[in-house]
Amino acid sequence: MGKRLEEAAKLIDKSKNYTLTEGVGLLKKTTKAKFDETVETHVKLGIDPKKSDQIVRGTLSLPHSIGRTRKVAVLAKGEKQKEAELAGADIVGSDDLIEDISKGKLDFDVLVATPDIMKDLSKVAKVLGPKGIMPNPKSGTVTFEIATTVTELKKGRLEYKNDSFGIIHVPVGKMSFEEEKLVDNIKTLVETVVKAKPSNSKGQYIKSISISSTMGPGIFITYKV
Repeated sequence: MGKRLEEAAKLIDKSKNYTLTEGVGLLKKTTKAKFDETVETHVKLGIDPKKSDQIVRGTLSLPHSIGRTRKVAVLAKGEKQKEAELAGADIVGSDDLIEDISKGKLDFDVLVATPDIMKDLSKVAKVLGPKGIMPNPKSGTVTFEIATTVTELKKGRLEYKNDSFGIIHVPVGKMSFEEEKLVDNIKTLVETVVKAKPSNSKGQYIKSISISSTMGPGIFITYKV
């Protein structure tokens, strides 16, 4: 642990769960990096991540975005390419884009594909899968509604999905945000995750919630929906 992080950690009572407002205020006090750090929320779920019917995933739009614009790439053909360009997609292509992806050229944050082109993506699934950017109908990135999807993604629509440990990690803004905006974004995320609870998930669903900045220590919070 670096000296700066060690000093920041002294301000946090590890045995305590702070209220959301207290946690965000403390987060501001413990951040001293020279760049505008990203704020992340980590939600540990009481699910069995090995069971496909307990996977928690979906999309949400935060009320105050996340403080950065993501590069959106679209795989489509014909008129759908024009639709993507008019909607503001950063990269548009079909076979040529798949070829670039196969060579490791991933100059985008999110990839959208029309259903008719998905069969061609099998050859690059091993490239996209580990990066978490393989288009998926459940995340709304496999669709013919290209214009709507690109517009929403550019405005900040996010995908969330639990990892192999049953934890969801989502960026919720920047340290430069006002505290109220960070609180609003975190509330929206937690409420969305609660509504996405699998019907066959038993016992305590939300095990813990913590927030942290890019270079800062984690702060556990309690939030009742």
